Formats: sequence, C-alpha cells, structure tokens
Amino acid sequence: MESSKAVLGVLISGRGSNMKSIVEACESDDIPARVGIVISNRGDAPGIGWAAGHGLDTAVISHRDFESREAHDRAVVGKLRAAGVDWVCLAGYMRLLSAEFVQAFPRRILNIHPALLPAFPGLDAQQQALDYGVRVTGCTVHLVDEKLDHGPIVAQRSLKIRDDESVEGLKSRLIIEEHRCYVEALSRILEEQWDVQGRRVIFEKRISAARRPH
Repeated sequence: MESSKAVLGVLISGRGSNMKSIVEACESDDIPARVGIVISNRGDAPGIGWAAGHGLDTAVISHRDFESREAHDRAVVGKLRAAGVDWVCLAGYMRLLSAEFVQAFPRRILNIHPALLPAFPGLDAQQQALDYGVRVTGCTVHLVDEKLDHGPIVAQRSLKIRDDESVEGLKSRLIIEEHRCYVEALSRILEEQWDVQGRRVIFEKRISAARRPH
C-alpha cells in the first residue's frame, strides 16, 4: 500500500540525473518508496523544473538567503519534516551538511559519490581518478556522517578506465553506474535488515514489514 512506503526527500543542485532515476524506480516499484519532495538550493537547477513538471512537490531554498550553513540547513530540515520525509537522498547536492542536519536524520541520509571511496573524495572525482592514473574507478553510495564523503558504505559499482578516456566520456559512462548503484542501495536498505560495522553497512536478511528507517 502507498501509505506503508517510506517517504524520500531528494536534494539536488543541478540537472538531477540521479533524482530522475530514483523517481522512476519508485514509480516502477524497484524502490519500495515514494518521493515526497525535491529540494534544490539553486533556483536555476534544471532538475527542479523536471520534478515540478513531473507532478512532484518541490521547493527552492537558496543558501544565499541565509547568514550561515546551519540556518540554511534548519530551513531545509523543516521543509523535509513538513513533507513527512523518512529518508534523505543527496543527488548531486553541492552542499556540505552541517552536524545539525546530519543529527536530524541519523543514519537516514544517503549520498552518491562518483568514485570508489575512500579514494578521490570531494569535487571533480572523475578528473582526480584520471590525473592519478588508476585503471578502475566507480561510484559509492554511503550513509552521510559529519565528514565529507566519509560515512559507512552501502553499495559500490566499478568501471574500468579506457586508455583514451576523457573526463566527459568517463562522466557519461559513470552516470549509468551511479543510477544502478543508487537504486540498488535504496532498495536494499529499505527492504533488508542491516547494521553498521566499522565503515560498512552489513545486510542481514530481507524483511516484509513496513520498511521504515532503523
């Protein structure tokens, strides 16, 4: 039933490619959840227009309208709570979350990063991988903690780097793996029992009850 599904809040800053993938996977029941709201910190983010046109509740909360990161995050958290959000999905959200935000949704914030963490955290991860000369890169979905690209790993997918790879070519190939990885991670974390052991999320067994956050 729709009422038993977890409610996702998706945060974006740009075109929202991963957000679109999450929305479509929810609609096809590949993810046992529904998207309750999409929030962007940028009014010109193409993804927010797509979400509104898709019939989703949306909000633009510009960080430029607040004096501090904490004040902006409080506004975002308030909007998420008003939408009844259970889980927060960062999908190209180019803001480092404050401790207050992380503590508002403990172990219920997911992020995707275009590298095999802990390698190449931060911005321009694809260019970092090419510059370093690694032969394999990938993407990581992890629970968010108070450090940048640091929380316990939920899922990863790898991709071999071609000898003639350009950064744009790598990005275009890697985004396909990101979509798959995010859907897989969300599906598993909502449908299976899990616990955090060290830096990993360990899955135990599938559950059939009301798929609510731990």
